[in-house]
Amino acid sequence: MALHFLLDDEPLTADAGDLVDLGGAEAHHAAVVRRVRAGETVTLGDGRGAWLRGTVESVAPALVSVRIDERHDVPAPDRELVLVQALAKGDRDELAVQAATELGADAILPWQSSRSVSRWDAAKAVKGVARWQSIVREASKQAHRAWVPQVGRPVSTADVAAEDALVLVLDPTAAEPLSGVALGDAARILLVVGPEGGITPEELTALTDGGAIRVRLGATVLRTSTAGPAALAVLSTRVGRW
Repeated sequence: MALHFLLDDEPLTADAGDLVDLGGAEAHHAAVVRRVRAGETVTLGDGRGAWLRGTVESVAPALVSVRIDERHDVPAPDRELVLVQALAKGDRDELAVQAATELGADAILPWQSSRSVSRWDAAKAVKGVARWQSIVREASKQAHRAWVPQVGRPVSTADVAAEDALVLVLDPTAAEPLSGVALGDAARILLVVGPEGGITPEELTALTDGGAIRVRLGATVLRTSTAGPAALAVLSTRVGRW
């Protein structure tokens, strides 16, 4: 499979026959890290649906030029799958974000839950969102995604409960399995994943009072780093992506 690179400074308008230049960090990554060579086929995207296939014409650490052979515009998904990921200790939330991006999340919202060991104040929130977005970008390149998910601002339990969407809360004590819950025609589906210590009863009450549905994944308890990605795989199958 051809190597994939992102030009995310502005929408890609190039078409077949045009020459597109990769500069900055992406050029360095292509030339020095991935060692692309003239004559090699690569794909380019802008994270907004543009998908270009082309042939490398020249390579330098600061500039890689690609002649476009064909262009395809990938439409955005009909149904948006949003991961609401609780902040977690260590790098478990970051692992969840990486895998969720590879498995199809269309957007990611950091959730400051009651039992989150990691706490983001205003300054940490800015850095944290930027860090998660960087992880999402690299995971999108690895997965060859035409649309790069966006990481939103940190949300509270009240924010999630007020969402105009189908909200599914992963809870190992729930009676209904994720594989069987009715999705209806919801255009936006939020998947809420708690931290290592779990979601508090008070949070579950607030979420279900807002219309959220508690669902479980099998009979085992998964870590926060694997629960979201596993659930996204189930949802991707159910909405017809897989």
